[in-house]
Amino acid sequence: MMIMSTVQRMREAMVFVLLAMFSKAVSSMPYWWPSVDTTDTSGYCLSWRLAVESNNIRAWRTVPTQCSRHVEAYMTAGQYQRDLNLIVDNIFTYIDSIHLPYDGFDAWIFDVDDTCISNLFYYKGKRYGCEPFDPLAFKAWALNGACPAIPDVLRLFNKLIQTGFKVFLVTGRNEDTLGQATVQNLDDQGFFGYERLFLRNDSYKGQSAITYKSDIRRQLVGEGYRIWGNVGDQWSDLQGDYVGNRTFKLPNPMYFVP
Repeated sequence: MMIMSTVQRMREAMVFVLLAMFSKAVSSMPYWWPSVDTTDTSGYCLSWRLAVESNNIRAWRTVPTQCSRHVEAYMTAGQYQRDLNLIVDNIFTYIDSIHLPYDGFDAWIFDVDDTCISNLFYYKGKRYGCEPFDPLAFKAWALNGACPAIPDVLRLFNKLIQTGFKVFLVTGRNEDTLGQATVQNLDDQGFFGYERLFLRNDSYKGQSAITYKSDIRRQLVGEGYRIWGNVGDQWSDLQGDYVGNRTFKLPNPMYFVP
C-alpha cells in the first residue's frame, strides 16, 4: 500500500509540473498572436501586395497566379482609388506648407505610366500582371495613345501648375518610338503646362530606371532647380540620387520596374 501511495503521489506531481509548464508557455505567447490559415488565398495575396508596396519583395516578374482576382478587385473595385485619393490629399497638405520664393526654380517631378496616365486596360488583358511583360505588345498599346488620365494625379498636376511649380515628366518610354504618341496622349488627357518631358534615348540604353532617372534629376539640380516633390508608381522612380525633398509612392501591384 505504501508503494502504491508513493507512485500515486509521483504521478500527481508530474501532472502538476506539466500543467505548470504548459501554463507558462501559453502565458508567454502574445495575446494578439493569431493562428494562420495557410489555405487562405485572399489573406496571402493581401500580404503579398503589402510586401510589394513596401518594397520588401523586389525584382518580381509576375503577379502570383492565385492573386490575379485579388489584384483585379484591388484595381477596379474602389480600394486603389481610395488609396490614391488619400495619398494625393496628403500631397496637397504638403504643398500648402511650402513657402515658394517664386524665382522660377521650384520643381516637381512625375513619372508618366501609371502615375499620370493609366495602363489598366492593357494589363486587364495580361491578367493584371500574371503574364510576363511583353515589350512589343506594350509598344503597340502605347502607340495608340489611349491611356486615360488618372484623375487624382491630374488634379494634383493642375494644383502644382497653378501654385507656381515647374513640373517635369520623366518616363522610361523610348524617345524615338513613343515620343510623339506620349506627347499627344498627355495632351489629349489634359496635362498642359509642364516644363519638360524627358524620355529615354539611346544614351541611356541598358541602364536601370534608377540610374536613368537619377541622371535626369542631377541635370535639373545642376540647372538650379529645387526638387520639392517626386511622384511615381515604382520604387525605381523614387530611389537613387537627387530624389527631392519628399517622395510619394503611388500603388501599383501589377508590375515591377528595376
